[in-house]
Amino acid sequence: MAAPEDDMFSFCVEPVKVSSCVEVKFIDQVKGKGIFAKKSIKKGETIFIERPLVSAQFLWNTLYKYKACEFCLRALETAEENARRLSGIPGLSLPYPELCQVRPELHQACPQCQVKYCSKECLQAAADQYHRVLCLGPSHEDLKHPINKLQDVWRNMHYPPETSSIMLMARMVAVVKQAKDKAHWQRLFSQFCSRTANEEEEIAHKLLGEKFRGQLALLQSLFTTALYDDYLNRWFTPEGFRSLFSLVGTNGQGIGTSSLSQWVHACDALELPVQQREQLDSFIDQLYKDIEKETGDFLNCEGSGLFLLQSSCNHSCMPNAEASFPDNNFLLHLSTLDDINPGEEICISYLDCCQRDRSRHSRHKILRENYLFVCSCPKCISQMDDLDLTSEEEEEEEEEDEGEAEGETEGDEMEDEMTDV
Repeated sequence: MAAPEDDMFSFCVEPVKVSSCVEVKFIDQVKGKGIFAKKSIKKGETIFIERPLVSAQFLWNTLYKYKACEFCLRALETAEENARRLSGIPGLSLPYPELCQVRPELHQACPQCQVKYCSKECLQAAADQYHRVLCLGPSHEDLKHPINKLQDVWRNMHYPPETSSIMLMARMVAVVKQAKDKAHWQRLFSQFCSRTANEEEEIAHKLLGEKFRGQLALLQSLFTTALYDDYLNRWFTPEGFRSLFSLVGTNGQGIGTSSLSQWVHACDALELPVQQREQLDSFIDQLYKDIEKETGDFLNCEGSGLFLLQSSCNHSCMPNAEASFPDNNFLLHLSTLDDINPGEEICISYLDCCQRDRSRHSRHKILRENYLFVCSCPKCISQMDDLDLTSEEEEEEEEEDEGEAEGETEGDEMEDEMTDV
């Protein structure tokens, strides 16, 4: 059941349009809320489309020169520009360039700080929602500016792969500071799942890693210097800051956009004679081999967002739904992987495909460490009698981690390596 389209793509204050086929219900004190089907939903259908309350590109992703709209995270490079950069082939030409949906002629920049947007609508929406607070103006290249210092310290505490961003928290603050109805936005943010003080501390330390375990206070100090507001004074206390950290750590949904990926999907949909199809497929296969050789699998503009409705989806190791971003922006589409019956809970997986194939013990270890719960989905229940053995993949990762721990200079060299990309 596709979500209604009225206002879906407008940048209104209320970010969620819920189709009539689902409802959010409270389950229990452990699971909290969940999303349930009110009607039958067929495999492959879109359950809802949702805009985040706030979103932000990862800071390392920006430094890697992945160009995304500062508001909606739409990739700003054309597919051809993207392919040239990722493959390291400056003269590369893509066939069917008309299939690329990026429109550079519509791009806009903030006249004060020069951050880029995909359209005047996104520029205006950002200004109306949060950017007036966060705009650095002529200081955007001043490394001593409090916001730049905050971002620099975050980058050096949270190397790729990033799982969250300090700027997601900054935008939460900025949204409330700019809002006419501040209480309304605070209520929206308060609807995300909360944790106990001990759990919040555990999540914060997990996000930063053992090496930076004691530096949460430094982040809090810089965050306060850059963004303090009397109305939000609790968010700047040690406890309140840790709560924000926990909130984005456990509720932040990864967002990935790619003009190249969108072009490839459009190519796949072309109806072509057999020989032309084979030539095009061969070209795309070779392109991805060139990209893998030059760049690896780090392909997308990446960031994270807080989605109020999607955050109510509970985890299952056998999910019946998945989130995707087919519009090349921050609009999340939740679609079914199987037929769903009335009254059935709609679940996504917090694990990637490879992690879901691991042993029950390995899956539980990942979920405990990152989300602080023990999974009791049908797959886990069916494997209750399995031995608590760590899967081969996890053992290999642990060996790699031990090898990395022996290298003492990795962190010191990381920034120079990233900047050279």
